[in-house]
Formats: sequence, structure tokens, C-alpha cells
Amino acid sequence: MSTSTAQPTTSGSQKDAQSSRKQDSFAQRLGRFALDNGALVGLIVLCIGLFIATPDFLTIPNFINIGIQAAVVAILAFGMTFVIVTAGIDLSVGSVAALGAMASAFMFSNAGLPGWLTLIIGLLVGLLAGSISGLATAYGKLPAFISTLAMMSVARGLTLVISDGTPIKTSDAVNTMGGNIGMLPVPIIMMVLAGLVCWFILTRTVLGRSMYAIGGNAEAARLSGLPVRRILVTVYALSGLFAGLAGMVLAGRLSSAQPQAGVAYEMDAIAACVIGGASLAGGSGKASGTLIGAVLLAVIRNGLNILNVSSFWQQVVIGIVIAVAVGFDVFRSKKS
Repeated sequence: MSTSTAQPTTSGSQKDAQSSRKQDSFAQRLGRFALDNGALVGLIVLCIGLFIATPDFLTIPNFINIGIQAAVVAILAFGMTFVIVTAGIDLSVGSVAALGAMASAFMFSNAGLPGWLTLIIGLLVGLLAGSISGLATAYGKLPAFISTLAMMSVARGLTLVISDGTPIKTSDAVNTMGGNIGMLPVPIIMMVLAGLVCWFILTRTVLGRSMYAIGGNAEAARLSGLPVRRILVTVYALSGLFAGLAGMVLAGRLSSAQPQAGVAYEMDAIAACVIGGASLAGGSGKASGTLIGAVLLAVIRNGLNILNVSSFWQQVVIGIVIAVAVGFDVFRSKKS
């Protein structure tokens, strides 16, 4: 009798233990997912909170508006991701975007070049500016902070010299960068394409793997045979090219090149990368995280605008978000 009654008790305790282990395993998996995708979890929670606060947030027109608002910063941030992965920084992207747009507009309005050619010129100006920063960093041995800070000043100065401080009309080819293709806004299309290019380079090319190697340990990468200097020049050139594309999108939205366009955009680009999980120490970062970071910044601004919160307080909130993101990254590193 005692044996027959003990068996069900033992079986029941085993089932309880298995159920407890399953619950623990699920909780552990959920915890790991939250740690690995903190920005995504934060974005989802923020969207739910804003929907509760104002039903106007969760509408298709508003989502499209958020995508358009995020596009320029996201494109800049994709280029910045390459630089941050290699443990560098590029403070010039906002000014380079403005210079590319202004050069394009000047060539159209003053030199009379075809619109499609001025679009290419704008991209090439960004590529050239980025290459110069890369050469100064890789071969001139200047710290990336100093070389890109100098380029930021030079690019902004040239933008003001070319424009004489006044807006210049852009070509129709550039204006299409701010228009629509059917129901889809072109800025969002450009953002997605730039993100796919960034993802492909980082994950599917030798160049991308070399970026991670340099960011992890530049000296070890050099000793293993990687052409570190050439790779760094390429990285900053890519950042400049993406900045040129962002400048074209920004000018297309405004149908003109503005002398003060892109001011402080480099800060938003860096913030998007950091929020998305990129480490300023180098060696980590991915395109999807950067996209989430850029969208998160746009959602914060959009939601606070809908709630009629002052733009001054918006900067305070974004600063707190950046601090939390960096603290979260440090916590995650310690846990791993």
C-alpha cells in the first residue's frame, strides 16, 4: 500500500520540477532576449506607452511621418556604424551632408549641369570629404576626433562660402529624393536601401569582418596581415558617402540646399549607433541595432510633439535615453 501511494507522489513532484524548470528556462530565454535586444524592447514599450497616452500616435500616417523623420539620421548613422565598429568617431557627417547638398545645388543653379549629374556630384563630395578624414586619421596619425572635427569646420565653412549664407534651389533629380514613389516616401526607401547595404558590408564581406577585427584590436589586426590603414580610409570614405546620400535626401525634402542643414546631426547619428548597441570602444555594432536606435529617437521626438512637450525638454529626454543605453550596454557586458 505504501509503495503504491509513494509512486504518484514521486511522479507528481517530478512533474512539478519539470514545470518549474520549463518556467525558469522560459524566464531565462526572455531575460537573454531583453539583454540582447534592449533597444527593440525599449522601442516596443515606448510605442505602447505613447499609444495609451494618445491614440493619435498609433496611426499609419503618423508611422509614415516617423519613418520620414528617422530617414536622414538613420542614413548618417549607418555610415557612422562603420566608423564606430573600428573604434573611431566621425563628427563631420552633418556638415558633410550639408556640403554635398550645397555643392549639388550650386552646380545645378550656377553651372547649369544636368540634374542627375548634380545628384552624383553631391554623393562624390561626401565620398571625397570622408576620404580626406580617413587619410588624415590613417596616414596622418591624427586622432579621429581631431581629423573629423577639422573636417566638420571646413565642410560647414565651405557650405557657407558656396551659398553666401542663403538657400539654393536643387534640381528635380535631387527633389525626387524627398518625394514619393506611389504610396512610399522616397526617404524611407533610401533608408531601407542604405540599411541593407550597411548590413551586407558588415556581415557578408571581408571588409566588414576586417572592421570588427580592427575595432577589437588594431595592432593584432595589423600583425595578422590586414591592411589597416587602407581599410580605415575606406571606412571613413563610406561614412562620407552615406553622409552625402543623407544630404541629398534632406535637400530633396526641402527642395533646396540650406546653409545650416545638418547642424548637430552627427550627435543624433552617434546616439542612434550607441542606443542600437554599438560600443564606442569598437568591435561591436550592427545595422539592425542602428536602425532601431534611429527610429527610437524619431519616436521619442514624435511622441513628445504629439503630447505638446517643449523641444527643450525633448533634448533632456534624449540625453537620458543615451545615458541609459550606455549603462545598459555596460551591464550587459558584465553579465556576459
